[in-house]
Amino acid sequence: MTAPNIANFLGLRFDGGSTETAIDDILGAIKQPFRYVVTPNVQHVVEIYEQGDSLKAKYTSAWRIYCDSRVLRKLARLSGSKLDVVTGSDLTARLLERASALGLKVGIIGPSADDCAIVGRRFPGLEIASYTPPMGFIKSDVEVQKCIAFILGANADITFLAVGSPQQEILAHRLLEYPEARGVALCIGASIDFLTGKQQRAPLWIQNSGLEWLHRLLSDPKRLAKRYLVKCPKIFGLVVAQMMNPRFRS
Repeated sequence: MTAPNIANFLGLRFDGGSTETAIDDILGAIKQPFRYVVTPNVQHVVEIYEQGDSLKAKYTSAWRIYCDSRVLRKLARLSGSKLDVVTGSDLTARLLERASALGLKVGIIGPSADDCAIVGRRFPGLEIASYTPPMGFIKSDVEVQKCIAFILGANADITFLAVGSPQQEILAHRLLEYPEARGVALCIGASIDFLTGKQQRAPLWIQNSGLEWLHRLLSDPKRLAKRYLVKCPKIFGLVVAQMMNPRFRS
């Protein structure tokens, strides 16, 4: 299974394709040794450059890297790269739908039992195993090991890691250390919140225009102002640096 249209941008490999081809790839790998999927957006790319090689390795070790941001796609065009967009939220919703139709077992790490019950009612064909680690779990090796033990014990076909970035990518990377691990994990951020109604996605026309970030900012300005008005604009400096120096891509 090889993703088409692989592109490189800002030092990351991005796999091409559509949401449906991504799902086909994932479903075709669920009986294979463990692998994971990441969906970086503008914030994630900035974080990678600020934190350096340690965080970058958590992304580059992923089996599939899909672009989650239409803004990132537009910026990539400026430097001659073509990125296909496969958003984590769309991928999660459609994959759960397909998995439900197939009667697959899924693991969900992060959301509460009540939220997972809502997912179960929405997708009744699923067998769901869920675990909610405490806040800040990633700083405690004991708590990380509890997550790993749960995931290994659940032996799910697909595992959704919804504990925020970079916690979910760190956890996924740790799972590569265990040869008994199987199936596919997806690092999905807040995607479950959109399915349960805790958060609302922007209307489709806003998503397609690349302004979903603005919709999210206006919906929760106190929490998201620093992310979208301070952190994310740093991407422009990274893009300019790449355009001025091709070796910046390495």
